[in-house]
Amino acid sequence: MRLSKFFMPLLRDDPKEAEIVSHQLMLRSGMIRQASSGIYSWLPLGHKVLRKIEQIVREEQDKAGAIELLMPTIQSADLWRESGRYDVYGKEMLRISDRHDRDMLYGPTNEELITDIFRSAARSYRDVPRILYHIQWKFRDEIRPRFGVMRGREFLMKDSYSFDLTVEGARRSYNKMFVAYLRTFERMGLKSIPMAADTGPIGGDLSHEFIVLAETGESEVFCHRDLIEKTAPEDDIDMDGDLSPILSEWTSKYAATIEKHDKERFEAEVPKKSRISARGIEVGHIFYFGTKYSVPMNCTVQSADGQQVNLECGSYGIGISRLAAAIIEASHDENGIIWPEPVAPFKVGLINLKSGDKATDNACEDLYNRLQNASIEILYDDTDDRAGAKFAAMDLIGLPWQLIVGPRGLKDKLVELKDRRTGKRDSLSLDEAINRLVP
Repeated sequence: MRLSKFFMPLLRDDPKEAEIVSHQLMLRSGMIRQASSGIYSWLPLGHKVLRKIEQIVREEQDKAGAIELLMPTIQSADLWRESGRYDVYGKEMLRISDRHDRDMLYGPTNEELITDIFRSAARSYRDVPRILYHIQWKFRDEIRPRFGVMRGREFLMKDSYSFDLTVEGARRSYNKMFVAYLRTFERMGLKSIPMAADTGPIGGDLSHEFIVLAETGESEVFCHRDLIEKTAPEDDIDMDGDLSPILSEWTSKYAATIEKHDKERFEAEVPKKSRISARGIEVGHIFYFGTKYSVPMNCTVQSADGQQVNLECGSYGIGISRLAAAIIEASHDENGIIWPEPVAPFKVGLINLKSGDKATDNACEDLYNRLQNASIEILYDDTDDRAGAKFAAMDLIGLPWQLIVGPRGLKDKLVELKDRRTGKRDSLSLDEAINRLVP
């Protein structure tokens, strides 16, 4: 993509309404613009990041055996009355009426709707286990939306829902999502720590939040230092095998959100030098809630012995739009964003230091075409801005690599390749630069 033809409205200064780094940088880099309180438009640069995050989430869900569908944003209030949640959920739920005065709502979550879908189709034990998921926009009418997309009112989420015949089966589904989440966040360059958490309005007796440590995190968290050093299971993990040892390994060390924190236990179990007390950002939340919805909504199947059995269920959420902000909170410097390569809107920023100079233009065109032909996503700054402005813009938007081409280097047939994360610059020939960037 040529910058001269792209839509990327940058801001010079931090907007007054932006309190945290991710909100400031998302506005300044032209990723988002506020439409109304807690509701944002995703501009081209931000939209590309959003889709990269979404695809990683989708790939790991598919690998875990989950099956994708798509549910609507608007739901019937009748289903929520059936589960008993309609009148108790709170003012965060946006309640509306259609032209026929039927009570509807903008879905804050989908347990009722997916249970209705599954009960209408599942008949016997042969129809389970199943894990269904969708990626959809949701709305929660936060009383004080703040921090940009970190705590907005409208947000993009992945929700998975598991249906099993037995408690043991439900635990296996829970373990699959636990492992899938570890892999998902690590692929995005994040170090996430699963922590025992409160189940909140979803309900249930087993729940983990996946927390990314960050100074601007919304909640206080406590954990053993060893968890920060752990790595997610490898790509060849058998998701249909016994995953309980992995869950045990990750939950054997103390880790809890403030709601579940036990100060005496923390100090007894964790040596002083290994105690981490920090702020954290929730990027995922998984729940096992058993028959909380299947009983009131009569979601049953016939077991092998002919009995009708209420299904054991769980739900598993990832805040996709929130992740864009969480990644920035975890990966930035004083100059701007530093995107991990898997979620970067472009892999390479090509900077022409003297647009209009024949040799520089020709070298940039050659590099641009060769990288595009190698399926490398590249943003080519072909504008006539001064060099300092080009460098500042590229640092701000945080592409992993900057390929810098100017008349002085070309006299020696060299270009510069800058690693945005480390700031290291290497002088290379055009071919060497291409070989460095193409896997």
